[in-house]
Amino acid sequence: MRVRAHRRLRHVAAWAAALPAAVLAAEPIGAGPGVDDGLAAGQRPLWELGLGAAALRLPDYRGADQGRNYVLPLPYIVYRGDWLRADRDGARAVLLDTPRVKFDLSLAASAPARSKDNAARRGMRDLKALAEIGPNLNLALARSAQDRWKLDLRLPLRAAFTLEKSPRFAGTTFSPHLNLDLANAAGGWNVGMLTGPVFGDRRNHAYFYGVGAGDATASRPAYEARGGYGGWQALASTSRRFGNTWVGAFVRYDRLDGAAFDDSPLMRRKSALSAGLGVSWILATSSERVAAKD
Repeated sequence: MRVRAHRRLRHVAAWAAALPAAVLAAEPIGAGPGVDDGLAAGQRPLWELGLGAAALRLPDYRGADQGRNYVLPLPYIVYRGDWLRADRDGARAVLLDTPRVKFDLSLAASAPARSKDNAARRGMRDLKALAEIGPNLNLALARSAQDRWKLDLRLPLRAAFTLEKSPRFAGTTFSPHLNLDLANAAGGWNVGMLTGPVFGDRRNHAYFYGVGAGDATASRPAYEARGGYGGWQALASTSRRFGNTWVGAFVRYDRLDGAAFDDSPLMRRKSALSAGLGVSWILATSSERVAAKD
């Protein structure tokens, strides 16, 4: 029983580490309702910490025909340092920050999946949570005078590693996308939308869609994945601060027609819809204030 409980705890911990960035991706880009007047002028706490919960509906992996509902702890972490930041744009180390061009080292994550709970993968190795890190170039395409809305082209290139005792390299991904942020829209809500293709190298696609000879069955033939186009994503998120309470939600749509792995026996569905809702309470803030727009 102890071993089983320990494994379950590790699984939940990996999930908490890999919550979709969209749940936390709508931190205001301008002062809005619930933000006190002293902060509206551009002075914000250096850091904010909180905790809440998120309800998610996600496919086991992109292309899976099975998914799960999850209720998980949702940490709220904002840090507005000179070069180290964690906010609506994710956790990153800022290397270049100008009005038109931003360059940083960014992080991302994907969630784990148990193969015993998925008919297509049954008997195969579990999919571990992945941590991704790499350079990201943001190019400002258009924006309003006070950043009430902004349109960027984002070009993240990341290497993926499994989150386990002995991490394994799981290939690289490239996901160029257009990103639109709207501040204080629809009665004070902040809205974010993005869309773009996803690319992965052979190793990354093999992690999710490859079938080795030892895992092959009569209904699941061996398959060697190829690198290249990995489908298209579109995501919309919204959030709002009510005093010390943060509420956010997201919907993501994936389309995998023409993907390099579309003939994999693990590819069961060409489209997928994911959604999540999160609530966090800000429990502590820094007494130090810094100039920031978000």
